[in-house]
Amino acid sequence: MAEAEQARPIYLDYQATTPVDPRVAEAMWPFFTQAFGNPHSVHHSYGTEAEAAVERARGEVAALIGAEAREIIFTSGATESNNTAVKGAARFHGPMGKRHVVTVATEHKCVLESAKALGRDGFEVEILPVAPDGRVDLDRLAAAIREDTAVVSVMAANNEIGVLQPISEIGKLCRAKRVLFHTDAAQAAGKVPVDVNDMNIDLLSLSGHKLYGPKGIGALYVRRRPRARISALMDGGGQERTLRSGTVPAPLAVGLGAACRIARAEMAEEEAYLTTLRQRLWDGLQAHLPDAYVNGSWAARLPGNLNVTVPGLDAETLIAETPEVAYSTASACSSTSVEPSYVLSALGLSDQDAAASIRLGLGRMTTEAEIDQAVETIGCTAARLRAEGAGRLAGAGAG
Repeated sequence: MAEAEQARPIYLDYQATTPVDPRVAEAMWPFFTQAFGNPHSVHHSYGTEAEAAVERARGEVAALIGAEAREIIFTSGATESNNTAVKGAARFHGPMGKRHVVTVATEHKCVLESAKALGRDGFEVEILPVAPDGRVDLDRLAAAIREDTAVVSVMAANNEIGVLQPISEIGKLCRAKRVLFHTDAAQAAGKVPVDVNDMNIDLLSLSGHKLYGPKGIGALYVRRRPRARISALMDGGGQERTLRSGTVPAPLAVGLGAACRIARAEMAEEEAYLTTLRQRLWDGLQAHLPDAYVNGSWAARLPGNLNVTVPGLDAETLIAETPEVAYSTASACSSTSVEPSYVLSALGLSDQDAAASIRLGLGRMTTEAEIDQAVETIGCTAARLRAEGAGRLAGAGAG
């Protein structure tokens, strides 16, 4: 068993998902076995025990983002939270004449597809471009917001390039214009500081499996003052403040709460550690591949993200030739697509350079030894493929 564990690839795909922290798994286990009650069955001890655990977890999620516990709605994950926020805000305010939605070209697919769905329902959707560094232009955003804008949705940290948007400035702008501001914080929450009050955020989405919690659980923050009004997407028993009917999975909620509690306590130390590791990784790759370059802003970036273009080399071939390291070309949600990354295209990369790009995600369990081994594996393999003329993109020049 030990040998099998040692043989597993080095994991550098933390933007796709994170392992469950052992402390989170330990906190969850009793709610699968002994404390298995339905948290909505409040007439007996099994139910009240589960209900109390869910409410503690709600408070822990809230504390991570500076919210009140009653502003947290448990969902199945960020995709549901994003759909609920964007569609719910538009559908609530649409009958009042607000039928305009603003978002950004580099948003996660679930936000862009939600916006497209609203477009099919008759809403006007405005998708703003980003600068070459991956950030939205604030003046352009300000000009896009109108009297009939129902919601502005801009993600806090990009899932492919790790770029951080100027959320505080966007929140201030939206508050001044009295328009709802939603942010997809699935990649940011627990990794960089997020405070819904300081940043004037009205709606915020997060996901358990992006911050060392379990899959299948997420949360949506819905501001109470000034109140963010949205419509529910599902009908049912009215759980979760009527905004998300269905039984809350107590073990998963407990896991999300524990993950948020750990992240809040250890975020600063972890951010510094990952920033150092990322620099070590980049320095090592540059030594092997001096013409490689980083996509997106270096300064405004998640500490554990590195998205790199190796000009002229097909990223899919490089990944196939380095099975000792687990990494990717784009987001996990786009892994079945044969098209170039729409995020990298939005930055202005050619199709060839987008297809020559890899995403390396570092996390809590990553070690210096793993970074050094990954550097040697990826760097040496890329150099070999170039020397052999293998793995080269069609039409690409010499690398």
